[in-house]
Amino acid sequence: MALKITAFAGGVGGAKLVDGLAALLPAENLRVVVNTGDDFEHFGLTICPDLDTVIYTLAGLANPLTGWGRAEESWHVLEAVEQLGGPTWFQLGDRDLALHLERTRMLQNGEPLSAVCARLCAQLGIAVQVLPMSDDAIRTMVLTDEGILPFQEYFVASCWEPKVSGFQFRDVEKARPAPGVVEAIQLADCIIFCPSNPWVSLDPILAVPGLRAAVAEKPVIGISPIVGSQAIKGPAAKIFAELGYQPSALAVAKHYADLLTAFVIDNEDAELQSGISELGMLALATNILMQNQNDRRRLAEEVIEYVSKEVLMVVKP
Repeated sequence: MALKITAFAGGVGGAKLVDGLAALLPAENLRVVVNTGDDFEHFGLTICPDLDTVIYTLAGLANPLTGWGRAEESWHVLEAVEQLGGPTWFQLGDRDLALHLERTRMLQNGEPLSAVCARLCAQLGIAVQVLPMSDDAIRTMVLTDEGILPFQEYFVASCWEPKVSGFQFRDVEKARPAPGVVEAIQLADCIIFCPSNPWVSLDPILAVPGLRAAVAEKPVIGISPIVGSQAIKGPAAKIFAELGYQPSALAVAKHYADLLTAFVIDNEDAELQSGISELGMLALATNILMQNQNDRRRLAEEVIEYVSKEVLMVVKP
């Protein structure tokens, strides 16, 4: 019988691994809980960058060059906005706008984000259950040397240049998990932490009341978003360094040491396996770079096999 997997994801790396898992597992055996701390309002529209990246990737619509946004995109609206002197710091393509317009319409009609997400997935032919972490608005705020910045202003407008000193997940204490999220954790044989930024993609999910405790009851395998001392994509390594940690796969393993049963690192970091094992978790070294569709499937297959043969043999205390 196929494993039941629930993946926690955010960003391009998370979407790629989820896509690989979806190619191997029956749709009913894979659920994806996605970070919504990056969400924000722009031109009056509700933008959900991580949800959209997962949705576009699973639907086969993602831009293959960037990993985010839609393939075969055009930019006529943004060019016209620029002519009118409007803000163009956040790239909204013409095709991409359709999703934001329709999502905002449904939200304004009173539908919760989880229901909107389910409808959009159904329209795009996605059979895997994709769940926002919460229907409540949670906003990741970045504490920097230039003040407290909403995540997209830090990440996109400021090109993640300000020095980081911490994070706040605004209003998370009042939030509840979206319908289906707790059940997705409880039904899973194993939780996968995708190779997503620990600080801004996965920590917001775990900060939703009740989710960290639910995850702690399950076997958990994580995949490193860092190879050597560099993030595969984005500011993860820079954030670790600015917060006073040597950026490495070992630093990521330590970040989740209270939850992880096993951790997957790149072959380049194989010498870190003993240090990871000393944290009380299993360690697997392999090629974790996902440069094409075959890589996504290969890594997903290795993770599934490792979970079946090794991770599920470990009983959590």
